[in-house]
Amino acid sequence: MASTRKARLTDIARESGCSIATVSRALSQPDLVQPDTLDRIRSVATRLGYVPNRKARALASGQTDTIGVAVPTLNSPIFSVGLQEIQRLFAAHGYQLLIASHEYDAANEAAALSQLISHGVDGLMVVGGARPEATWSMLAACGIPLVQMWEGRDGIDRVTVDNHLAGRLIADHLLDAGHERFGVICGELRNNDRQNARVDGIRAALQARGITLARTQISEQPLTLAAGRSGCTMLLEMVPRPTAIIGTADLLAIGAMIEAQGRGVTVPQDISFAGIDNVDFAAHLSPSLTTVDIPAANIGAQAAALLLRRLQKGADQTEAALQLPITLVARHSTAQAPSAEM
Repeated sequence: MASTRKARLTDIARESGCSIATVSRALSQPDLVQPDTLDRIRSVATRLGYVPNRKARALASGQTDTIGVAVPTLNSPIFSVGLQEIQRLFAAHGYQLLIASHEYDAANEAAALSQLISHGVDGLMVVGGARPEATWSMLAACGIPLVQMWEGRDGIDRVTVDNHLAGRLIADHLLDAGHERFGVICGELRNNDRQNARVDGIRAALQARGITLARTQISEQPLTLAAGRSGCTMLLEMVPRPTAIIGTADLLAIGAMIEAQGRGVTVPQDISFAGIDNVDFAAHLSPSLTTVDIPAANIGAQAAALLLRRLQKGADQTEAALQLPITLVARHSTAQAPSAEM
């Protein structure tokens, strides 16, 4: 069987009427090429079936045009929305994402980051700042630009939100409605600074009103709908049972509300339910879910833009810390506490 020769830069240059240098620049640094020239070169490259040799380019430039992203899980509407924006921005600048998931396990994350570093990624993105010091030492030693998302450690670039405030906002909303008996379903707290901050915010809001959140009022669960149902089952056994249940992630709150409704609880007349995140389908439930909007898409977009700036030669390397605003979204899953109704 006759072999087919791969298209080369010289072929594209000949067909497009451009120099080899211009073709190379168009394929590696498209921002430096005039739009009409870029379109012509890309059209010829597509027609010829040109595929760049990344190994050769990496040897020549010392760059692989890849970005490593480590997230806790791919089974999350929050992280998938953020990843979509990261992918969109980096693809527009000629980068390919390498994505790793560690399932909230510190050892798995360290192994995943080690693999990404060994693949020669040009930049790294991680979620949160809670990880063992050995992992931080590895990240510092590799010398690769790093951006943290959602939460972050001081001294390192980060795009975050105030997760403590998110907990306070949702708790204050329910306190203002007269609720005094609370249950909380949260994600696993070990090595998860986002969940810890949200629970701490809820606790602080309650303490400010003279209400104690006991450990027995908190159900620590994996961040899934099914786990939200399990957490709700536990909280409904409390005597007296809560009049308000907060999920520190919408998935937990939605699972809890489904479980309660299946047991004959009327929402929100019997028990109010609220979450944090504002996932897309939260507005389309019956009743629609009260929550705090965490701008996941913008976190991804801003973090990607920050890392792109770091990858530019001569860019200012001063630490950047951007905190995005969050807002309470009051819907129909919360109401006045039964004892507070007139």
